[in-house]
Amino acid sequence: MSFYLKDPQSRVDYAIDWGGGYLDGQTIAASSWAVTPAEPGGIAVDGSSFDLLRTAATLTGGVAGHVYSVGNRVTLSDGRVDERSLIIRVEER
Repeated sequence: MSFYLKDPQSRVDYAIDWGGGYLDGQTIAASSWAVTPAEPGGIAVDGSSFDLLRTAATLTGGVAGHVYSVGNRVTLSDGRVDERSLIIRVEER
């Protein structure tokens, strides 16, 4: 889990590197992103992408003073499923 600060007006790309020995020869076959809590004006996933070892999402919005968990769930080429989360606190910067 990683912790980040984000301005509510920013549109920022966040990435997760799943390589680095973790995948042990496997690759990413599918990726999805989810934000908790889902609320009006909260952080939203504005786009996402992935390649064999890395996933990325563009995040927008957020309510100043609120904390969000942004989860990335991947399915690997051998069918295993894993998830990592980013914790994002929204602050006026």
